[in-house]
Amino acid sequence: MDRAALFDIDGTLVDSNHLHVLAWWEALRQGGHEVPSQAVHRAIGLPGDRLLEHLLGAGRDLSEDERLGTGHDTLYATFFERLRAFDKASDLLRVVAADGWKVVLVTSATDRELGALRRAVDADDVIAETATAEDVAAGKPAPDPVEHALTLVRVAPDRAVFVGDTVWDMKAARRADVTCVGLLCGGIPRTDLTAAGAVAVYDDPADLLAQLDTSPFRTFPGT
Repeated sequence: MDRAALFDIDGTLVDSNHLHVLAWWEALRQGGHEVPSQAVHRAIGLPGDRLLEHLLGAGRDLSEDERLGTGHDTLYATFFERLRAFDKASDLLRVVAADGWKVVLVTSATDRELGALRRAVDADDVIAETATAEDVAAGKPAPDPVEHALTLVRVAPDRAVFVGDTVWDMKAARRADVTCVGLLCGGIPRTDLTAAGAVAVYDDPADLLAQLDTSPFRTFPGT
């Protein structure tokens, strides 16, 4: 039976979270909103509208959302050529794919951002599908992106493992009944990832690759 290896990309495979924090912090500042960078960091991983709701509240002036989102997108785009994958990120995807897993990227990135992120990872030859927030009505932490990813490769939830770096990743995977693994390279504490549903937590892609034999990818039922 087919198995799916679902990977977030921002902060999981690519060292980009701090750039998103800067871009959102500056966009919010220019919009007249003083939001601590730590709060912005905790919100990274949510789609833009959900991120703004999380930081500014449901009662915010919704007419500002497009301008704030454009501000973020414009600044973040200046970093595209400087995006770098974490050490061994592409190796991890290739080894997992060689083990027979269908590799799917599940991300809140826009299509434009995803192109730059994929170039940084440089593993398109083993990526079977991608699922973005633009493909579904509700992004993470709703299960919709994860469920959509599974539909793309026709794999059941109990035959999938999701790897991410935020609590939103863990919650989305858990709500989709998918086993989830956390990585610390996005800057979220181990305790937060575990509390959100991670069954195992590793430092980064290189650490997961080094411990792959004892990870859910090798101890998974049917492997």
